[in-house]
Amino acid sequence: MLAAKKREARQRRHRRVRKRVRGGAARPRLAVYRSNRHIYAQLVDDVGGKTLVAASSLEADAEGKGDKKAAAKRVGELIASRAKEAGVERAVLDRGGRLYHGRVRSVAEAAREGGLQI
Repeated sequence: MLAAKKREARQRRHRRVRKRVRGGAARPRLAVYRSNRHIYAQLVDDVGGKTLVAASSLEADAEGKGDKKAAAKRVGELIASRAKEAGVERAVLDRGGRLYHGRVRSVAEAAREGGLQI
């Protein structure tokens, strides 16, 4: 029962944050999803209803040695480089109801280091 309550609480936090966080073409939403094994990030244009670029730890570019935080950092670097190719310079962070901590923080900081303004 504890796992279900934790999931519901995270979903409540996510809905609360998503009331205010919206991404457009000029400043898309950097949506970060963290599962137990992998991490996924995508830049979403909510007004147009489409995903501009995406990256995940499942890709061959992001795989390699290291722990999950290192994989999250590689995903952040990938999303920043793909955003530059797509002409996106700024984004707003959507943590998915998670704390800005650990792997979510690694993705955001690596994206910032890659040139994406969050």
